[in-house]
Amino acid sequence: MERKIGRNVAVYAISVAAELVGTGQQNLRLYERKGLLEPGRTVGGTRRYSEQDLETLRRISALLEDGLNLAGIRLVLELEATIRRLERELAAARTRP
Repeated sequence: MERKIGRNVAVYAISVAAELVGTGQQNLRLYERKGLLEPGRTVGGTRRYSEQDLETLRRISALLEDGLNLAGIRLVLELEATIRRLERELAAARTRP
């Protein structure tokens, strides 16, 4: 029986996450310092990354390739999160009687 893991479950160590997205561990630490993502932490404080974090890291890489700096990327990520929240609210409002 296969156990499904949610997209927000932090399971990947920083070395694995960096390898999966094709960047260095220092970049992941920098992105965290700049507020671009917030990985989970173990009881001992070790960073753990989820599938959602990996998607965010891939989005950061794409925006860097497009020429945005980290401050601009933070704004884009915040705006995209706001759009997703508003879309959910609109969908919920449409289903109300």
